[in-house]
Amino acid sequence: QVQLVESGGGLVQAGGSLRLSCAASGRTFSSSAMGWFRRAPGKEREFVATINWSGGSTDYAESVKGRFTISRDNAKNTVYLQMNSLKPEDTAVYYCAQRQSSATAYSPSGYPYWGQGTQVTVSS
Repeated sequence: QVQLVESGGGLVQAGGSLRLSCAASGRTFSSSAMGWFRRAPGKEREFVATINWSGGSTDYAESVKGRFTISRDNAKNTVYLQMNSLKPEDTAVYYCAQRQSSATAYSPSGYPYWGQGTQVTVSS
């Protein structure tokens, strides 16, 4: 069974940085692609970033390209999201998710396993 637990959220001023972590349990982590999504108040959950099983391939939403970096450590069963130059519009609950094999990377429907989320609030 897969369990995902996010941490690292908090309150930060605009221009600041945060690093989110997602610790995974289960034997499939190191062979699975992972993703980060977010949901802002009153909005749908949206794709943020994805990384393949080895960490050799990543992709990002246009809104975070150049500011956010996704990475993973398979020895620690952990995926990270480094967020720099944060903006008030980045305020959301951030979720990590484990992708189903061959599923789309950009839609929540491709991810059957989700963490509980961690709140990120960026003040102006």
